Amino acid sequence: MRRNGRPRGATAASRIYAELRGELVTLRRRPGEAISEAEIALAYGVSRTPVREAILKLADEGLVEIFPQSGIFVSRIPLAALPEAIIIRKALEETTSRLAAERATASQILNLHSILERQREADAARDRDAFHQADETFHATIAEVGGYPGIWTLIQQVKVHVDRYRQLTLPLIGRMSQVIVEHKAVLDAIEAHDPAAAVHAMASHLERLLQDISATQHTNPEFFDKPG
Repeated sequence: MRRNGRPRGATAASRIYAELRGELVTLRRRPGEAISEAEIALAYGVSRTPVREAILKLADEGLVEIFPQSGIFVSRIPLAALPEAIIIRKALEETTSRLAAERATASQILNLHSILERQREADAARDRDAFHQADETFHATIAEVGGYPGIWTLIQQVKVHVDRYRQLTLPLIGRMSQVIVEHKAVLDAIEAHDPAAAVHAMASHLERLLQDISATQHTNPEFFDKPG
């Protein structure tokens, strides 16, 4: 299917990269699925050069694997890398939540409440994509409130495979509602300007990701690599 518009040059590569990355992170392209450069070039109305540029960037992130004799395939989620990525994220977000609790203004707290309300609406509608987007915004906003938005940029680089894994946990019955409860605990601590409580609430929230790895892998083994 042809995409709207006809992107050119570096703009084309950037757009193709962003859209493909979104499809990979949300698992719309499933691990092990083949990717055709020719089909993507046709869909976007471009040559294969910007497509190849986007694919190489995705390969650098570990989202696709390139086999010269076989083709390009969506990578499986690297099971061994998940705990370290989650621990790094947890350490960084404990810092942003502490700073946010120290610095949050009334209007910033209202903004966080509105983001949490968007998550409630997405949960009620069973809209996982909208829920995930609001989730990302909630965490990014905490970093911004804390005065270090660049920390969230760093976290995004670290957590790409964690995001793919999280897509498998959100469909679990009650999981989105539980995330909302956990987010509310973080927000309540920020609103109370209680840094220690904010750190504790954020740590508890992110530790759930560590706890769920084994069960999620057992339920969806085809999405994960086989540890060697």
